[in-house]
Amino acid sequence: MKQILQSLKTGVTEVAEVPCPALKSGEILIRSARSLVSSGTERMLVDFGKASLLDKARQQPDKVRQVLDKVKTDGLAPTLEAVRNKLDQPLAMGYCNVGSVLEHGAGVTGFVAGDRVASNGKHAEVVTVPMNLCAKVPESVSDEEAAFTVIGAIALQGIRLAQPTLGEAVVVTGLGLIGLITVQLLRAHGCRVLGIDFDRAKLDLARQFGAEVVDLSVGQDPVAAAQVFSRRRGVDAVILSAATKSSEPVHEAAQMCRKRGRIVLVGVTGLELSRADFFEKELSFQVSCSYGPGRYDPNYEEKGQDYPVGFVRWTEQRNFEAVLDMLADGRLDVKPLISHRFRISEAEAAYALVGGSEPSLGIVLEYPAGQDKPEVELRRAVVPLALHPHSQEERGAKASVAFIGSGNYGTAVLIPAFKAAGARLHTVASSGGVSSVHAGRKFGFAKATTDLATVFDDAEVDAVVIATRHDTHAGLVRRALEAGKHVFVEKPLCLRLNELAELEAATASHPGQKVMVGFNRRFAPQVVKMKALLDSVSAPKSFVMTVNAGAIPAEHWTQDRVVGGGRIIGEACHFIDLLRFLAGAPIVGYSATAMECPSRDSVSLTLRFADGSAGTVHYLANGHKSFPKERLEAFCGGRILQLDNFRKLTGFGWPGFSKLNLWRQDKGQKACAAAFVQAVREGLASPIPLEELLEVSRVTIEIAESVQYVRLAGYSCDDFIV
Repeated sequence: MKQILQSLKTGVTEVAEVPCPALKSGEILIRSARSLVSSGTERMLVDFGKASLLDKARQQPDKVRQVLDKVKTDGLAPTLEAVRNKLDQPLAMGYCNVGSVLEHGAGVTGFVAGDRVASNGKHAEVVTVPMNLCAKVPESVSDEEAAFTVIGAIALQGIRLAQPTLGEAVVVTGLGLIGLITVQLLRAHGCRVLGIDFDRAKLDLARQFGAEVVDLSVGQDPVAAAQVFSRRRGVDAVILSAATKSSEPVHEAAQMCRKRGRIVLVGVTGLELSRADFFEKELSFQVSCSYGPGRYDPNYEEKGQDYPVGFVRWTEQRNFEAVLDMLADGRLDVKPLISHRFRISEAEAAYALVGGSEPSLGIVLEYPAGQDKPEVELRRAVVPLALHPHSQEERGAKASVAFIGSGNYGTAVLIPAFKAAGARLHTVASSGGVSSVHAGRKFGFAKATTDLATVFDDAEVDAVVIATRHDTHAGLVRRALEAGKHVFVEKPLCLRLNELAELEAATASHPGQKVMVGFNRRFAPQVVKMKALLDSVSAPKSFVMTVNAGAIPAEHWTQDRVVGGGRIIGEACHFIDLLRFLAGAPIVGYSATAMECPSRDSVSLTLRFADGSAGTVHYLANGHKSFPKERLEAFCGGRILQLDNFRKLTGFGWPGFSKLNLWRQDKGQKACAAAFVQAVREGLASPIPLEELLEVSRVTIEIAESVQYVRLAGYSCDDFIV
């Protein structure tokens, strides 16, 4: 299927061939009929992509500070590489879609195949959208009109925050798509409306919809006009739907308002506010968040947990429905807002218009109907990528690897590491298809897919690399083993003890298949050197591992007990494995203490080993990101080794050794991948013994359960993570 992608690095827009997205639980698979280009938002993205690296930095000062902190801890070259990799990822454009339901996932209610729906789906021939971000389209509303639903909901949410009442005087500054819809909806509320803009064509449309106007292009004074419009009382509210870096619209809005007037920002403006403007009139100022309550709430959007209508009358979905009702009865007329129409295959011309100087307003993209493109063609889940397929000799000479998951870590670290190790990159899979096509083209995979059966059923695939969200790891590892594939899984191996027991049984049933977890710290050159030095001394060792992990928001998926398992399972497992490796003896006991905080992700844990060694891991999320992330100290037989951030190893009291400095932190990751590829290619034993993987996984899960979950009498941890 075709989908519009834009490069954040260059600003170039392309119509790419992408696999049909995989349908997940709680989602709806939609065949697109029309979609609307949001001229304001999407032009900003195009302009950002075309900007130089310096201009991009100027537009995102917060990101610049993060980059500078990363330079301090990781060095210049790795930081620049990370920035380039981030900018290299394509952006799927669009969020105003209308089409018909092809299929729905488990847990979806209220929608059946054939329903016409408006959603925030992308510009693509087929999209998947969570059910709470879809609304049925009334029969009397055309596809073109329904494509304005999401834009209309943005305008409606701004109005709801302004709380207009019948007869009030309201100013709308900025008469783009959102502004002109705002004018109509305010008129439907019974408000008197004053529209402000530079564009005469848009001002004419505002007049057509019943507003009075101020033409800034001829020097009209908006504040003076608002005073006359409000009968010298000051307007009741101002809705800012303009896009500008200037703070002047906010200042003017404050001057226009009466005492205790309301200002709502729907667009983007500068926010250098004057206290005097707001203090003297006791004005209220609020920023509107997109389509309404539920936006950016994963429980609402991704998990389908609706808000009770008795407590939250208007949600994103209910705002969609309200806009569609207004379209159905004619109180909202969007037909005059359509300035251009393009077929999806002509999308590059559409975006040239968006980024150019020619006037435009509502740009509608049209998609082929069923008679022009059969459904079976749209739903193809595999896209061939390799221009020159590998020869039989090449297929036999290299370990053929398929990747499941092509997110940030996969494309920035894992795939390059496996390619450098000499693996033959066969198939890359992702649920949405966009990231797999990008990774496939960038690194030379043979094909991209959204169908996992393509990976597991392909006889040419020797090994599978799993780089998906943590809750999928156990099932994918088990499925790969059953398909006769070797498995490299990014940590963690699994999230629960029952999953671990199942995997232990599966590995016993498939003894010829290698299983490896991406515990890359033990493969770092400095750690290999530490291991050799420590093994030369027979005395027990004492380890102190300090991890300045940094804070992650509680709503991030890694903090979700069901999806990510929490940070102890998700990341602290690295350091439990590292100490297990350096001690060279099984873990025979452990204890852990967590700080009292909601996420329970600042923990001090102690490990005891069979040879009498002991280790402490301080995994802390309450430090400062400018401080180095990882420090390891090992005390043994009157000697000390200190490893700073996997870049500088220093020895104290070691005959013949004083230091080992390496300024690249990714050497361990590359060595980890190389060891696995070599084992697969040459039939060697797994680089990490299976019993160690299972041991570290078991200890990590038990520690996480002891510090992260509430225990109640008669209940187990599993009762709280369903």
